[in-house]
Amino acid sequence: MAIGVPYRSARKGVAATGQHGAVRTDRRAELTLGALAVGVLALIALMLVTVMINAWPSFSANGLSWFGPGGDVVSEFRAMQASVALPGHSLLYFTAWPLIWGTLVTTVPAALIALAVSTLAAIFLTEFAPAPVRRVLEPVVRLLAGIPSVVYGLVGILAIVPWINAHLISTARKDSVQHVVQLNGADLTTATLVLTIMILPIMIAITASALAAVPTSWREGSAALGVNRWRTIWRVSVRTARPAIMAGLVLATARALGEAIMLSMLSGGRPFAANPLDGLTFLFEPVQPLAATIVKEYGGQPGGPVASTIYAIAALLLFSATLLSFTAWAVKQPLKRYGIGA
Repeated sequence: MAIGVPYRSARKGVAATGQHGAVRTDRRAELTLGALAVGVLALIALMLVTVMINAWPSFSANGLSWFGPGGDVVSEFRAMQASVALPGHSLLYFTAWPLIWGTLVTTVPAALIALAVSTLAAIFLTEFAPAPVRRVLEPVVRLLAGIPSVVYGLVGILAIVPWINAHLISTARKDSVQHVVQLNGADLTTATLVLTIMILPIMIAITASALAAVPTSWREGSAALGVNRWRTIWRVSVRTARPAIMAGLVLATARALGEAIMLSMLSGGRPFAANPLDGLTFLFEPVQPLAATIVKEYGGQPGGPVASTIYAIAALLLFSATLLSFTAWAVKQPLKRYGIGA
Protein backbone atom coordinates (compact mmCIF):
# COMPACT_ATOMS: atom_id res chain seq x y z
CA MET A 1 0.00 0.00 0.00
CA ALA A 2 2.85 2.32 0.75
CA ILE A 3 4.08 1.79 -2.80
CA GLY A 4 0.65 2.22 -4.45
CA VAL A 5 -0.20 5.60 -2.95
CA PRO A 6 2.72 7.51 -4.51
CA TYR A 7 2.02 5.73 -7.83
CA ARG A 8 -1.61 6.85 -7.86
CA SER A 9 -0.58 10.36 -6.86
CA ALA A 10 1.96 10.41 -9.66
CA ARG A 11 -0.69 9.35 -12.18
CA LYS A 12 -3.01 12.08 -10.99
CA GLY A 13 -0.19 14.59 -11.30
CA VAL A 14 0.58 13.51 -14.84
CA ALA A 15 -3.12 13.73 -15.76
CA ALA A 16 -3.41 17.18 -14.21
CA THR A 17 -0.31 18.33 -16.05
CA GLY A 18 -1.74 16.99 -19.32
CA GLN A 19 -5.04 18.77 -18.75
CA HIS A 20 -3.27 22.06 -17.99
CA GLY A 21 -1.17 21.62 -21.13
CA ALA A 22 -4.27 20.97 -23.22
CA VAL A 23 -5.95 24.05 -21.76
CA ARG A 24 -2.91 26.19 -22.58
CA THR A 25 -2.82 24.79 -26.15
CA ASP A 26 -6.52 25.49 -26.63
CA ARG A 27 -6.03 28.97 -25.25
CA ARG A 28 -3.17 29.69 -27.64
CA ALA A 29 -5.22 28.38 -30.58
CA GLU A 30 -8.17 30.53 -29.53
CA LEU A 31 -6.01 33.65 -29.28
CA THR A 32 -4.36 32.92 -32.65
CA LEU A 33 -7.68 32.42 -34.41
CA GLY A 34 -9.09 35.52 -32.75
CA ALA A 35 -6.09 37.57 -33.90
CA LEU A 36 -6.50 36.27 -37.46
CA ALA A 37 -10.20 37.13 -37.44
CA VAL A 38 -9.49 40.63 -36.15
CA GLY A 39 -6.76 41.02 -38.77
CA VAL A 40 -9.14 40.06 -41.58
CA LEU A 41 -11.77 42.50 -40.32
CA ALA A 42 -9.13 45.22 -40.06
CA LEU A 43 -8.02 44.60 -43.65
CA ILE A 44 -11.63 44.76 -44.87
CA ALA A 45 -12.19 48.00 -42.94
CA LEU A 46 -8.95 49.44 -44.35
CA MET A 47 -10.05 48.52 -47.87
CA LEU A 48 -13.44 50.16 -47.39
CA VAL A 49 -11.91 53.32 -45.96
CA THR A 50 -9.34 53.50 -48.78
CA VAL A 51 -11.98 53.09 -51.47
CA MET A 52 -14.33 55.67 -49.94
CA ILE A 53 -11.58 58.27 -49.40
CA ASN A 54 -10.42 57.97 -52.99
CA ALA A 55 -13.99 57.89 -54.34
CA TRP A 56 -15.20 60.94 -52.44
CA PRO A 57 -13.82 63.59 -54.88
CA SER A 58 -15.89 62.08 -57.72
CA PHE A 59 -19.06 61.84 -55.63
CA SER A 60 -18.69 65.33 -54.13
CA ALA A 61 -17.99 66.95 -57.50
CA ASN A 62 -21.10 65.45 -59.14
CA GLY A 63 -23.60 64.93 -56.32
CA LEU A 64 -26.62 62.84 -57.24
CA SER A 65 -26.01 63.55 -60.93
CA TRP A 66 -23.21 60.96 -60.68
CA PHE A 67 -25.95 58.32 -60.80
CA GLY A 68 -27.93 60.00 -63.58
CA PRO A 69 -28.03 60.01 -67.40
CA GLY A 70 -27.23 62.83 -69.77
CA GLY A 71 -23.61 62.26 -70.71
CA ASP A 72 -21.28 60.15 -72.80
CA VAL A 73 -19.18 57.95 -70.53
CA VAL A 74 -16.48 57.46 -73.16
CA SER A 75 -16.11 61.21 -73.72
CA GLU A 76 -16.05 61.82 -69.96
CA PHE A 77 -13.23 59.34 -69.42
CA ARG A 78 -11.25 60.71 -72.35
CA ALA A 79 -11.61 64.24 -70.99
CA MET A 80 -10.30 63.09 -67.60
CA GLN A 81 -7.35 61.32 -69.21
CA ALA A 82 -6.47 64.41 -71.25
CA SER A 83 -7.03 66.71 -68.22
CA VAL A 84 -9.33 68.85 -70.35
CA ALA A 85 -12.77 69.41 -68.84
CA LEU A 86 -15.85 69.10 -71.01
CA PRO A 87 -17.54 72.45 -71.78
CA GLY A 88 -19.61 73.65 -68.84
CA HIS A 89 -18.44 70.90 -66.49
CA SER A 90 -15.63 70.16 -64.07
CA LEU A 91 -12.83 67.72 -64.83
CA LEU A 92 -14.48 65.15 -62.55
CA TYR A 93 -17.82 65.31 -64.39
CA PHE A 94 -19.26 61.81 -64.73
CA THR A 95 -22.69 60.25 -65.34
CA ALA A 96 -22.81 56.55 -64.46
CA TRP A 97 -26.38 55.69 -65.47
CA PRO A 98 -25.44 53.79 -68.70
CA LEU A 99 -23.09 51.62 -66.62
CA ILE A 100 -25.66 51.10 -63.86
CA TRP A 101 -28.29 50.22 -66.45
CA GLY A 102 -25.89 47.81 -68.15
CA THR A 103 -25.31 46.12 -64.79
CA LEU A 104 -29.03 45.83 -64.07
CA VAL A 105 -30.09 44.45 -67.46
CA THR A 106 -27.42 41.74 -67.35
CA THR A 107 -27.53 40.79 -63.67
CA VAL A 108 -31.28 40.81 -62.91
CA PRO A 109 -32.40 38.60 -65.85
CA ALA A 110 -29.48 36.23 -65.24
CA ALA A 111 -30.40 35.90 -61.56
CA LEU A 112 -34.10 35.28 -62.27
CA ILE A 113 -33.42 32.69 -64.98
CA ALA A 114 -30.85 30.97 -62.75
CA LEU A 115 -33.36 30.94 -59.87
CA ALA A 116 -35.93 28.98 -61.88
CA VAL A 117 -33.42 26.59 -63.48
CA SER A 118 -31.45 25.96 -60.28
CA THR A 119 -34.60 25.20 -58.27
CA LEU A 120 -35.79 22.63 -60.80
CA ALA A 121 -32.29 21.13 -61.10
CA ALA A 122 -31.94 20.88 -57.30
CA ILE A 123 -35.35 19.19 -57.05
CA PHE A 124 -34.24 16.64 -59.64
CA LEU A 125 -30.98 15.99 -57.78
CA THR A 126 -32.58 15.50 -54.38
CA GLU A 127 -35.91 13.90 -55.29
CA PHE A 128 -35.79 12.14 -58.64
CA ALA A 129 -32.20 11.39 -59.65
CA PRO A 130 -31.05 7.78 -59.11
CA ALA A 131 -28.21 7.41 -56.63
CA PRO A 132 -25.51 6.75 -59.29
CA VAL A 133 -26.58 9.82 -61.25
CA ARG A 134 -26.60 11.92 -58.08
CA ARG A 135 -23.09 10.76 -57.16
CA VAL A 136 -21.84 11.92 -60.55
CA LEU A 137 -23.76 15.20 -60.83
CA GLU A 138 -23.05 16.60 -57.36
CA PRO A 139 -19.25 16.82 -57.80
CA VAL A 140 -19.72 18.06 -61.37
CA VAL A 141 -21.87 20.94 -60.11
CA ARG A 142 -19.22 21.88 -57.54
CA LEU A 143 -16.52 21.66 -60.21
CA LEU A 144 -18.44 24.01 -62.50
CA ALA A 145 -18.74 26.51 -59.64
CA GLY A 146 -14.94 26.69 -59.44
CA ILE A 147 -14.18 27.27 -63.13
CA PRO A 148 -12.46 30.67 -63.67
CA SER A 149 -14.66 33.27 -65.30
CA VAL A 150 -12.13 33.90 -68.06
CA VAL A 151 -12.76 30.35 -69.32
CA TYR A 152 -16.48 31.11 -69.65
CA GLY A 153 -15.55 34.32 -71.43
CA LEU A 154 -13.23 32.51 -73.82
CA VAL A 155 -15.90 29.95 -74.75
CA GLY A 156 -18.39 32.76 -75.20
CA ILE A 157 -16.18 34.90 -77.43
CA LEU A 158 -15.06 31.95 -79.60
CA ALA A 159 -18.34 30.05 -79.88
CA ILE A 160 -21.46 31.94 -78.76
CA VAL A 161 -20.66 35.41 -80.11
CA PRO A 162 -19.97 34.24 -83.72
CA TRP A 163 -23.06 32.01 -83.68
CA ILE A 164 -25.37 34.80 -82.49
CA ASN A 165 -23.83 37.22 -84.98
CA ALA A 166 -24.33 34.79 -87.87
CA HIS A 167 -27.74 33.30 -87.04
CA LEU A 168 -29.73 35.66 -84.80
CA ILE A 169 -28.77 39.16 -85.98
CA SER A 170 -29.95 39.84 -89.51
CA THR A 171 -28.24 42.27 -91.85
CA ALA A 172 -31.38 44.44 -91.91
CA ARG A 173 -31.31 44.68 -88.10
CA LYS A 174 -27.65 45.68 -88.16
CA ASP A 175 -28.29 48.33 -90.82
CA SER A 176 -31.27 49.77 -88.92
CA VAL A 177 -29.09 50.86 -85.97
CA GLN A 178 -25.73 51.25 -87.69
CA HIS A 179 -25.76 55.01 -87.25
CA VAL A 180 -26.10 54.58 -83.46
CA VAL A 181 -24.42 51.33 -82.47
CA GLN A 182 -22.74 48.31 -84.04
CA LEU A 183 -24.30 44.85 -83.54
CA ASN A 184 -21.71 42.07 -83.67
CA GLY A 185 -22.87 39.33 -81.27
CA ALA A 186 -21.08 40.67 -78.19
CA ASP A 187 -24.17 42.06 -76.56
CA LEU A 188 -26.74 41.92 -73.79
CA THR A 189 -28.01 38.45 -74.74
CA THR A 190 -24.56 36.85 -74.80
CA ALA A 191 -23.49 38.46 -71.54
CA THR A 192 -26.71 37.47 -69.77
CA LEU A 193 -26.62 33.89 -71.08
CA VAL A 194 -23.03 33.23 -69.98
CA LEU A 195 -23.57 35.02 -66.67
CA THR A 196 -26.56 32.75 -66.01
CA ILE A 197 -24.43 29.68 -66.70
CA MET A 198 -21.74 31.01 -64.37
CA ILE A 199 -23.95 31.51 -61.33
CA LEU A 200 -26.10 28.39 -61.85
CA PRO A 201 -23.71 25.92 -60.12
CA ILE A 202 -23.59 28.02 -56.93
CA MET A 203 -27.35 28.26 -56.74
CA ILE A 204 -27.88 24.57 -57.54
CA ALA A 205 -25.43 23.52 -54.80
CA ILE A 206 -27.03 25.77 -52.16
CA THR A 207 -30.59 24.82 -53.10
CA ALA A 208 -29.84 21.10 -53.24
CA SER A 209 -28.18 21.21 -49.81
CA ALA A 210 -31.19 23.03 -48.35
CA LEU A 211 -33.68 20.60 -49.87
CA ALA A 212 -31.67 17.60 -48.66
CA ALA A 213 -31.69 19.04 -45.12
CA VAL A 214 -35.50 19.04 -44.92
CA PRO A 215 -36.47 16.20 -42.54
CA THR A 216 -37.64 13.09 -44.36
CA SER A 217 -40.44 12.64 -41.82
CA TRP A 218 -42.06 15.87 -43.00
CA ARG A 219 -42.30 14.61 -46.58
CA GLU A 220 -43.46 11.20 -45.40
CA GLY A 221 -46.15 12.83 -43.26
CA SER A 222 -47.41 14.80 -46.25
CA ALA A 223 -47.46 11.64 -48.38
CA ALA A 224 -49.32 9.77 -45.62
CA LEU A 225 -52.07 12.39 -45.82
CA GLY A 226 -52.57 11.54 -49.48
CA VAL A 227 -50.72 14.50 -51.01
CA ASN A 228 -49.05 13.60 -54.30
CA ARG A 229 -45.26 13.70 -54.60
CA TRP A 230 -44.97 16.85 -56.70
CA ARG A 231 -47.26 18.84 -54.42
CA THR A 232 -45.33 17.54 -51.39
CA ILE A 233 -42.08 18.77 -52.91
CA TRP A 234 -43.44 22.27 -53.50
CA ARG A 235 -45.54 22.60 -50.34
CA VAL A 236 -43.10 21.01 -47.90
CA SER A 237 -39.52 20.82 -49.21
CA VAL A 238 -39.33 23.97 -51.33
CA ARG A 239 -41.44 26.00 -48.91
CA THR A 240 -39.20 25.03 -45.98
CA ALA A 241 -35.99 25.66 -47.92
CA ARG A 242 -37.23 28.93 -49.41
CA PRO A 243 -35.04 31.18 -47.20
CA ALA A 244 -31.92 29.22 -48.23
CA ILE A 245 -32.96 29.42 -51.89
CA MET A 246 -33.32 33.18 -51.60
CA ALA A 247 -29.99 33.41 -49.78
CA GLY A 248 -28.36 31.50 -52.64
CA LEU A 249 -30.00 33.86 -55.12
CA VAL A 250 -28.68 36.91 -53.28
CA LEU A 251 -25.14 35.52 -52.99
CA ALA A 252 -25.09 34.54 -56.67
CA THR A 253 -26.34 38.01 -57.59
CA ALA A 254 -23.52 39.55 -55.55
CA ARG A 255 -21.03 37.49 -57.53
CA ALA A 256 -22.67 38.51 -60.80
CA LEU A 257 -22.43 42.18 -59.83
CA GLY A 258 -18.68 41.89 -59.37
CA GLU A 259 -17.99 39.84 -62.49
CA ALA A 260 -15.61 41.84 -64.67
CA ILE A 261 -13.42 39.77 -66.98
CA MET A 262 -16.15 37.71 -68.63
CA LEU A 263 -18.48 40.69 -69.04
CA SER A 264 -15.72 42.86 -70.46
CA MET A 265 -15.22 40.16 -73.11
CA LEU A 266 -18.86 39.46 -74.00
CA SER A 267 -21.03 42.49 -73.21
CA GLY A 268 -19.89 44.60 -76.15
CA GLY A 269 -17.66 46.94 -74.16
CA ARG A 270 -19.65 50.09 -74.93
CA PRO A 271 -21.44 52.17 -72.26
CA PHE A 272 -24.64 52.27 -74.27
CA ALA A 273 -27.98 52.40 -72.45
CA ALA A 274 -29.78 49.66 -74.37
CA ASN A 275 -33.39 50.71 -74.92
CA PRO A 276 -36.21 48.14 -74.35
CA LEU A 277 -38.39 50.21 -76.70
CA ASP A 278 -36.18 49.03 -79.57
CA GLY A 279 -37.99 45.69 -79.51
CA LEU A 280 -35.95 42.58 -80.27
CA THR A 281 -32.99 44.76 -81.24
CA PHE A 282 -32.67 45.59 -77.53
CA LEU A 283 -31.48 42.04 -76.87
CA PHE A 284 -28.56 42.44 -79.28
CA GLU A 285 -27.38 45.89 -78.24
CA PRO A 286 -24.00 46.22 -76.49
CA VAL A 287 -23.77 47.23 -72.85
CA GLN A 288 -20.98 47.86 -70.35
CA PRO A 289 -21.55 46.95 -66.69
CA LEU A 290 -19.83 48.70 -63.80
CA ALA A 291 -17.28 45.98 -63.04
CA ALA A 292 -16.25 45.67 -66.69
CA THR A 293 -15.68 49.43 -66.78
CA ILE A 294 -13.04 49.15 -64.05
CA VAL A 295 -11.12 46.59 -66.14
CA LYS A 296 -11.44 48.64 -69.31
CA GLU A 297 -10.69 52.14 -68.07
CA TYR A 298 -8.19 51.70 -65.27
CA GLY A 299 -4.71 52.21 -66.69
CA GLY A 300 -2.65 52.07 -63.51
CA GLN A 301 -3.10 55.73 -62.63
CA PRO A 302 -2.12 56.25 -58.98
CA GLY A 303 -4.39 59.27 -58.69
CA GLY A 304 -6.25 61.96 -60.57
CA PRO A 305 -9.83 62.18 -61.87
CA VAL A 306 -9.82 58.80 -63.66
CA ALA A 307 -8.65 56.97 -60.53
CA SER A 308 -11.21 58.81 -58.40
CA THR A 309 -14.01 57.83 -60.80
CA ILE A 310 -12.86 54.21 -60.86
CA TYR A 311 -12.82 54.19 -57.06
CA ALA A 312 -16.35 55.62 -57.07
CA ILE A 313 -17.52 52.75 -59.28
CA ALA A 314 -15.79 50.31 -56.94
CA ALA A 315 -17.49 51.95 -53.94
CA LEU A 316 -20.91 51.47 -55.54
CA LEU A 317 -20.14 47.80 -56.21
CA LEU A 318 -18.87 47.31 -52.64
CA PHE A 319 -21.98 48.90 -51.20
CA SER A 320 -24.25 46.77 -53.40
CA ALA A 321 -22.40 43.55 -52.54
CA THR A 322 -22.46 44.37 -48.82
CA LEU A 323 -26.18 45.09 -48.93
CA LEU A 324 -26.81 41.82 -50.74
CA SER A 325 -24.71 39.88 -48.21
CA PHE A 326 -26.70 41.28 -45.30
CA THR A 327 -29.90 40.49 -47.18
CA ALA A 328 -28.76 36.88 -47.66
CA TRP A 329 -28.02 36.59 -43.95
CA ALA A 330 -31.41 38.04 -43.03
CA VAL A 331 -33.49 35.83 -45.32
CA LYS A 332 -31.68 32.72 -44.08
CA GLN A 333 -32.54 33.28 -40.43
CA PRO A 334 -36.03 31.67 -40.60
CA LEU A 335 -34.35 28.33 -41.39
CA LYS A 336 -32.86 28.22 -37.90
CA ARG A 337 -36.26 27.52 -36.36
CA TYR A 338 -36.20 24.22 -38.25
CA GLY A 339 -32.55 23.53 -37.48
CA ILE A 340 -31.63 23.97 -41.16
CA GLY A 341 -28.72 26.15 -42.19
CA ALA A 342 -28.09 27.25 -38.62
